[in-house]
Amino acid sequence: MSDKTIEVSSANFQADVLESQQPVLVDFWATWCQPCKMIAPIVDQIASEYQGKITVGKLDTDANQDILMKYGVRSIPTLILFKGGEPVVRITGFQPKEKILGKLQAHL
Repeated sequence: MSDKTIEVSSANFQADVLESQQPVLVDFWATWCQPCKMIAPIVDQIASEYQGKITVGKLDTDANQDILMKYGVRSIPTLILFKGGEPVVRITGFQPKEKILGKLQAHL
């Protein structure tokens, strides 16, 4: 996790994601997931480049099963952009940075 991302868990999801004043991109990942390791540097770059416009959080799926079930996350990596407490964009699987940004731009 970079210094530009926050750790998201069941304990802080409501306050840090759903009640956030700016959009929050949540990276659903696990330590054993190879595609998650591939997308991690891209997520960190987005956190750096869009600092002040979005918050980027990383949620360990193994430790937060309740949030996975609530948002129907069945495979990882999954990126979900929350805006105003609602999920507005969902990206599943490894995607190149340009494709991720293309889906996020309309909501930033």
